Amino acid sequence: MAVEICVKAATGAPDILGDCPFSQRVQLTLEEKKVPYKLHLINTDDKPQWFLEVNPEGKVPVIKFDDKWIADSDVIVGIIEEKYPNPSLSPPSEVSSVGSKVFPSFVKFLKSKDSTDGSEQALIDELKALDEHLSTKGPYVNGENICAVDLSLAPKLYHLDVALGHFKKWSVPESLTHVHNYMKLLFSRESFQKTKAAKEFVIAGWAPKVNA
Repeated sequence: MAVEICVKAATGAPDILGDCPFSQRVQLTLEEKKVPYKLHLINTDDKPQWFLEVNPEGKVPVIKFDDKWIADSDVIVGIIEEKYPNPSLSPPSEVSSVGSKVFPSFVKFLKSKDSTDGSEQALIDELKALDEHLSTKGPYVNGENICAVDLSLAPKLYHLDVALGHFKKWSVPESLTHVHNYMKLLFSRESFQKTKAAKEFVIAGWAPKVNA
């Protein structure tokens, strides 16, 4: 029986897959494990009543296991790993936090209106640290095989690439060749192509936050 999952619908297009990186992370995990699933697209501006009844906080993603809806992508990915252990995506503890500060650094730089606040350099420093890790441990965070850390980073790096390119005309420095190769590897995977939001919906999703 297919697993049921609720994810964000596109901004202004409720019938199209939306731009939530945490929803995509869960979808990527299911795709990489070849777990069949049924997708419910949730219009986060007008949440359906049934969704709020099973999930009063109204957050996405949520997934249904054993007639119970479970929220939080960290928790969900952990349960998927337990229920569907093959192929294993569980990372060794020494790589579990690799790249974990890239996303908050990206958000801070994206929203920044002050070019002297250090937010750009902070993001570059995080990307440099990721590049150095990949240079010795790559091509993925844990070597040859993809793991849960990569599936968490992939949507976040896609948002970084699309949103900073659009709103700040900024791209990852060319000198960070391992990060560039890593992004190409991730973005070209079949699981990523099947679950990514169109670029215009990533831009639409960030626009209110950037213009706030």
